[in-house]
Amino acid sequence: MSTQRHRVDFLVLGSGAAGLSYALQVAEFGSVAVITKADASESNTQYAQGGIAAVMDQSDSFENHVRDTLIAGAGLCDEQVVRTIVGEGPKEINRLIAEGASFSKQDGILHLGREGGHGKSRIVHAADTTGEVVEETLLDRVKSHPNIQVYQHHFALELITDHHLGQHVSKVRPDIKCFGAYVFNEKSAEVETWLAKSTMLATGGAGQVYLHTTNPGVATGDGVAMAYRAKARVANMEFVQFHPTSLFHEDARSFLISEAVRGEGAVLLNLDGHQFMEQYDSRKELAPRDIVARAIDDQLKTRGEQHVWLDISHKPADSILHHFPRIHARCMEVGIDITKDKIPVVPAAHYMCGGVFTDVNGQTSIERLLACGEVAYTGLHGANRLASNSLLEALVVGSRSAKLAAELITTSTWNEEIPDWDDSGTTHPAEWVLISHNKDELRRIMWDYVGIVRSNLRLERAARRIDLLYEETETFYRRSRVSTGLCELRNMIAVAYLVIRSASIRRESRGLHFITDYPDTVENERRVTLI
Repeated sequence: MSTQRHRVDFLVLGSGAAGLSYALQVAEFGSVAVITKADASESNTQYAQGGIAAVMDQSDSFENHVRDTLIAGAGLCDEQVVRTIVGEGPKEINRLIAEGASFSKQDGILHLGREGGHGKSRIVHAADTTGEVVEETLLDRVKSHPNIQVYQHHFALELITDHHLGQHVSKVRPDIKCFGAYVFNEKSAEVETWLAKSTMLATGGAGQVYLHTTNPGVATGDGVAMAYRAKARVANMEFVQFHPTSLFHEDARSFLISEAVRGEGAVLLNLDGHQFMEQYDSRKELAPRDIVARAIDDQLKTRGEQHVWLDISHKPADSILHHFPRIHARCMEVGIDITKDKIPVVPAAHYMCGGVFTDVNGQTSIERLLACGEVAYTGLHGANRLASNSLLEALVVGSRSAKLAAELITTSTWNEEIPDWDDSGTTHPAEWVLISHNKDELRRIMWDYVGIVRSNLRLERAARRIDLLYEETETFYRRSRVSTGLCELRNMIAVAYLVIRSASIRRESRGLHFITDYPDTVENERRVTLI
């Protein structure tokens, strides 16, 4: 049993744009601990290439951005949330610039890119490394702030709530409180008790649940799984966005080829060299991501091929190198010169549009627990995320959450009755092969049965297999000491269950959820899926 206890005003789980932006703003009101399971810079933010969608040009308007978001969201966006987040976007861009972020400019003003689903050029970016610039800017400020401590290689295991006090907690009880989290310190191999007046979930996405993903290895759905076990409301988990174009190469990890490449004029070709997007949508390569991903999936399945081509080589080489230096460099590592060669691409799991249910201030259904960024469902994305709206949401909701949290801690105290983590009776596991095998099996099941196109039969098969993985893994977990790998597997299984369960509930096709048994969109199914 560990006896290491910490007390902090604001506990932040995750170190992407959402968590770091929030941490900087609450730091003036109290002590802040940022818990991150890998290096602080390792997050989905770091790999975001496209940019931040915001109305920064006089030819654009909030109404235009709102309309584009609502269209992409396929009828499930919360319009008031959309209006709030879109309206506060420019302020957040200017705050980032003031923090030191350097974005691409042309003739002395911001260069605004255009991506699929956007009727105007409104993507603020730093060439094709926007996420990296945002992450480094925020992380530099966080590390130098006297009120913030960053704890790397610390893995959040469970949220601490009333049931740790021996109280019966039901899913409908309205007054569940969060008192902090149990955190595994990888260096000491001990579980520490972190007591907090306010806890922020900013743990990012869950792309690793799928065999092919653009997400880094840390994206295992930890925040959603923890919140679900704590009986928080979780929403719209059936809506998984598959990025249409990730690099297909046996010698390279999946690498996202930004939508901005298509925005600059790249075309999609099948292996015969024919453009195919006009068969599927009049917007062709600039159609929303779900349409493009399904079009590619259809081409692969009907033609029996493993990839399609993305070709921008007809554009001037200096323009390609100027806009996409990172993509060019990464492709060159595997012998592909995008100024001359076609790029082999396949769809890959990219973004979870569902998550822990919150309002526009990040408030979850559990008191003193906030959530922000990809881990949360605010109602902005609806059934499909519009390109580059994710960093926008992370920054705006992060700021609004900071204001709420500053109020929360004035009436909160640390709950000293919380017991320490008890691992008596457990042993160090010798069966590590079970973890790696079950993780591989889970990712294959989700890719084959719960991917871009679904059916009732596929979902039923997936549910049966996930149940078996759950039983095996829980038995293993109960008799084993904590390890990051084992806990990630538990979280991935929980997320897989939520995606399958949510997909089974929705009896229609809408946005990112396409099911062959119900191929049409149905008006009386137009509601949020809540679990």
